[in-house]
Amino acid sequence: MHMTGITAEAVRRLRERTSAGMMDCKRALTETGGDLEAAIDVLRKKGAAGAARKAGRSANEGLIACRIDASSRSGVLVEVNCETDFVARNETFTAFCDELAGAILSGTGESELEERRTDQVTRMGENIRIGRHTRMDVSGIGLVAAYIHTGGKIGVLVEVGAGRKDTVRHESFARLVKDITLQIAAANPLHVGRNDVPDPVVEREKGIAEEQARGKPPRAVSRIVEGKLEKFFQAVCLLDQGFVRRNGEITIGEHLAEVGRELGDPEIRVRNFLRYQVGEEAGG
Repeated sequence: MHMTGITAEAVRRLRERTSAGMMDCKRALTETGGDLEAAIDVLRKKGAAGAARKAGRSANEGLIACRIDASSRSGVLVEVNCETDFVARNETFTAFCDELAGAILSGTGESELEERRTDQVTRMGENIRIGRHTRMDVSGIGLVAAYIHTGGKIGVLVEVGAGRKDTVRHESFARLVKDITLQIAAANPLHVGRNDVPDPVVEREKGIAEEQARGKPPRAVSRIVEGKLEKFFQAVCLLDQGFVRRNGEITIGEHLAEVGRELGDPEIRVRNFLRYQVGEEAGG
């Protein structure tokens, strides 16, 4: 079929579906005899070639997106990277990140995720990559919650457990969980509690403190090391951090205990959490 036989309506529909240029759409429709779906495949294949050329370009900007299921028992956090902050603030890119989080939560396979990424590269005109993603599921009684900090540069996923099903349905519990996500976003803890800090890390901090206290009387060294370790735990352990919303007057651990007493459930626990920040090393 000659290019002149392709209707303007067919070109318009193909452009809407693919965001490709007018001449590219005309050529694809001509190549496929006017078959819209086949033309989309042609353009996607061409887009894939374009995506491969862009893959070498640095993608250090981006967004964190999340999705929680209707039961609040499963959630996903994903980092999607792009080249420029201009694209990161684009509504199309934001919508893509949200859709991607939903797809990951629903169990979409890696090959389909890669197809979606390639399509987005074609749309946006710069390198885009799915930096990392993690799914979190409740074990036992509890819920999963997420928080995306303004601007989408920081995201948090947390699992909070309880001893009774009634606890999870209580407004105070929901408020507690939200406060914990905000705390993690603001204060950037690395572990839930002291027992979660690996022994080599504690020994390293202890060694640094002992070196700094060298030359002082043994009793003073002991106090200095103990004090520095205490400050270290308060910085890196969520339960030992001062509760930001209470200006640090109590720790997060004490706040959990307060809510537990209020609800008659001493088994309220932060079981797991995850904090992503755009551009940091995976696992950082």
